[in-house]
Amino acid sequence: MLTWGDDYPIHQTPEPVAFAGSDRNFYDRYFFNGYSPDGDIFIAGALGVYPHLDVIDGAFCVLIDGKQHNIRASRRLHSERMDLQVGPISVRIIEPLRRIGLKVAANDSGIMADLEFAGRHHPIEEPRFMRRIGPRMFMDYTRLTQNGTWRGKLVVQGREIDVSGWFGTRDRSWGIRPVGAPDSQPPPSVSQFFWLWAPFNFADHAVFFHTNDDANGRPWNRRAVIERIGEGATEFEHPTPALTYHQGTRRLASTQVDLGDGARLTIRPTDKTFYMSGLGYTHPVWGHGRDHGELEVALDTLECTSLDDNAPANVHIQALATATLEKDGARHEGIGVLEQLLLGPHEPSGFASMLDGAR
Repeated sequence: MLTWGDDYPIHQTPEPVAFAGSDRNFYDRYFFNGYSPDGDIFIAGALGVYPHLDVIDGAFCVLIDGKQHNIRASRRLHSERMDLQVGPISVRIIEPLRRIGLKVAANDSGIMADLEFAGRHHPIEEPRFMRRIGPRMFMDYTRLTQNGTWRGKLVVQGREIDVSGWFGTRDRSWGIRPVGAPDSQPPPSVSQFFWLWAPFNFADHAVFFHTNDDANGRPWNRRAVIERIGEGATEFEHPTPALTYHQGTRRLASTQVDLGDGARLTIRPTDKTFYMSGLGYTHPVWGHGRDHGELEVALDTLECTSLDDNAPANVHIQALATATLEKDGARHEGIGVLEQLLLGPHEPSGFASMLDGAR
């Protein structure tokens, strides 16, 4: 059961905050995304606390006009887990499980933000993620996901943008997964990981679907939830996705999810692609929990139209997407993201090696 404390980075185990323990790879993390109603601007932010590595890091990214601007920062934690500021990036708990502030102070990138996220529903507690590689624990964590709206101001190199009314999603996860410097005596490398994460906002609904599949396409962690805003949630334990790819790639052209009880979610990714490396995922230097000393801030810009989408560094993405929810004889149109990290074999998709594309 989630409590107010679960919105603060004070967890000790993958359980809610009432339990305690320790592990070198323990982390406690915030993630945010948001998108303008016309889909022309996409923002993402993150902040992670790594108590046993004594590191806190954060990132903020803006995708606009075909470019992805990335701000990354890291500093020593000094064991103070409640100080949620790293360089120009800070997170503030305004009302636990409801309202969160995200701020980017003045910096050399010319990007600033003073934003507030408000949840449209009570956060969804996802099933606990547990995965081993042989005898070694690879992942053991809990995540909450919440769809909501943004308000505030974004500045991109002198251009002031009002974000009031933007939709988006935030999540909180805590537990154990690989962070920091590589293990000096690691287990066998991960040769397969199939991950889809799809939160969507509709006028009167919020919908969420995710799956982790093994190489045979069997889900080891999968769930879907439909939230009727103001009326509560319906959970679906056995949603079934049908996947269609762009030929020669691992990018999904469409996804149709049979949720159960006659409900169906059809997802259509657009050509607006956010590269998760901006937040440190798969990044060779700014991987989560890496030690950059007392304080370091880094800036870069990706020219999205010139990137090789099949390159290993670019396979983890969030694609801005539209969706149709069919439920109880009615159709609802919404917007959200389809996150994709597809590595190694996946028999239903026809994938046989690490990064081969769809036939």
